[in-house]
Amino acid sequence: MPSQTIQWFPGHMAKTRRQMAEYLPEVDIVLELLDARIPLSSRNPDIKDMLQNKPSLILLNKSSLADQASTAKWVKHFAKEGIMCLAIDCMTGDGLDRIFPVVCDILAEKLERYRQKGMAGRRLKAMVVGIPNVGKSSLINRLSGAKKAKVEDRPGVTVARQWISTSIGLDLLDMPGVLWPRFENQIVGQNLAMTGAIRDRILDVEELAVLLVGRLRECAPALLCERYKLSESDLTNTDDYDLFILIGKKRGFLVRGGEINELRTAEMLLDEFRGAAIGRITLELPTE
Repeated sequence: MPSQTIQWFPGHMAKTRRQMAEYLPEVDIVLELLDARIPLSSRNPDIKDMLQNKPSLILLNKSSLADQASTAKWVKHFAKEGIMCLAIDCMTGDGLDRIFPVVCDILAEKLERYRQKGMAGRRLKAMVVGIPNVGKSSLINRLSGAKKAKVEDRPGVTVARQWISTSIGLDLLDMPGVLWPRFENQIVGQNLAMTGAIRDRILDVEELAVLLVGRLRECAPALLCERYKLSESDLTNTDDYDLFILIGKKRGFLVRGGEINELRTAEMLLDEFRGAAIGRITLELPTE
């Protein structure tokens, strides 16, 4: 089960932090990608200190997988904190055309100084940061119009610095994913695991799926019932594990002796949640 004992290559993270500090003076702005389903959990708590007051824009990626109303609440939440925020989706392309105009708004004073110095049209440089598997490489490939950054549906693929030109006037610096070395908050670890930011092979997949069932019955009970043909009674009269077993039974995932194939059920649940087959679901909301 994801807990505060999960660790994520602390040496790798320390190296990435050093690289960020080294390269920040070269860029005009930081594009910080978060997972729209878990904006708080997917934001490194040290990121504010790491960015050293550099102008930044938060991009809530994978918004097509998240609940729209919840995403709107997150955009307002960050606005109240004085941080510009856009909902985007690198798979569908939604919202990507808004990035450069907003970047120009954020950097309006710097652009005016460039204009006064006869440097109008100078290309802007942006550092792209975020946790593993949040979509940094997909964003870069979308904006550059070519597969220049390596993309895989697993965390931790980007390992080295890359400068990539785009057609929108931004040069992008792709950075390795930054995830904290130890999760003090168990819920953060669970959220990252459920959305795929942590490799499944280092976790108990069945236990994670039971946790996911418990979260879905709280935040998206109607979608859970509709997808797996559950009744309101099923939700109220069973615990999380029994509900997990019931879902496996309804899907017909049986093995010899009539037992449920728990691994197959778990992998199905996680895949269908991550692919929004259950529905568009956000696991956490901003606190009032």
